[in-house]
Amino acid sequence: MQSLNVGIIGTGNIAPAYIRGCELFDIIRITACADVLVDRAGVFAAENGLAAYSVDDLLSRDDIDIVINLTIPAAHAAISLQIIQAGKHVYSEKPLAINRADGAEVIRAAKAAGLRVGCAPDTFLGGGLQTARKAIDDDLIGRPIAATAVFMAHGPEAWHPNPGIFYLEGGGPLFDMGPYYLTALAHLMGPVARVAGSARISFPERIATSEALMGQALPVEVNTHIAATLEFESGAIATAITSFDIWGHHLPPIEIHGEKGSLSAPDPNRFDGDVRIMPAGRREWVDVPLSHTANIGRGAGVADMAYAIQSGRPHRASGDLAFHVLDIICALEESAARGRHVEIKSTLAQLTALPAGLADGELDA
Repeated sequence: MQSLNVGIIGTGNIAPAYIRGCELFDIIRITACADVLVDRAGVFAAENGLAAYSVDDLLSRDDIDIVINLTIPAAHAAISLQIIQAGKHVYSEKPLAINRADGAEVIRAAKAAGLRVGCAPDTFLGGGLQTARKAIDDDLIGRPIAATAVFMAHGPEAWHPNPGIFYLEGGGPLFDMGPYYLTALAHLMGPVARVAGSARISFPERIATSEALMGQALPVEVNTHIAATLEFESGAIATAITSFDIWGHHLPPIEIHGEKGSLSAPDPNRFDGDVRIMPAGRREWVDVPLSHTANIGRGAGVADMAYAIQSGRPHRASGDLAFHVLDIICALEESAARGRHVEIKSTLAQLTALPAGLADGELDA
């Protein structure tokens, strides 16, 4: 298949990971970048052998097929719409948008234009979560009936170069880290039908402790601890926690409990990790060898979308998946504010697992 040319808008903290991840796949070739900070785009371009442009100039180029949107969350929807209006497929960092209306408009505009929308996270395409999915599909634990998903840390103010955005609208642990866990659960268990949530702002202000921002006060405008109950269309129930308020814990990132056993899945912010099962009647966990390659990185979802564009099949890290996750996130915030369950109006077809045994840099076409 002919490779597709890719441009990047936003050359901040996550951009180098996309350069490394996309290099694994011949189907895509990153050729250009842009950033509102022109000097930063120039430095990034020089470091990675790219051409640097303004956003408008990059979008006007006929030799760019896909644009990866790595701007801040509050700008995701506006930039994605601009990319679509320029006639290009878009792959956005998570979340798709910071509210349902904007996310729905991105999906509507792309469908009207005959273009694809992809969205992070694509970590569920890695060896860890694909192996977990295969274990469930192979009936190693039976029909899933329950799950837990836990992200708990103490926020990014100690290390991130721009931690303030994580405490403003579109930030917080649910919008920032929730997509990894909710996407993994959707991949493993299907769509969610109803949710209930409780949430709070535990500290009204954070203090940056990174070297560059030491002592800077960061106002907190979003919930920083969210506890959730998710009811799946299948009838399974999951308990999920996302928090920036926790100093340490021993809880596993994801466990799926079925009629015939339990499964321990790896951290959904990684492409690798250990998979274990505990069959019914056993008292110890059993390692499950990886059935899929873990030599994969951010950009796998872009490559999968490129294959899908070429072949006409659906892509996996899709706009529909990202919108369903966004719908869940917004519903949890509403549930916490209103003190009642909230129905999830969006749904999702079962995601197609990757075939086992693919070589590094290979995806099914």
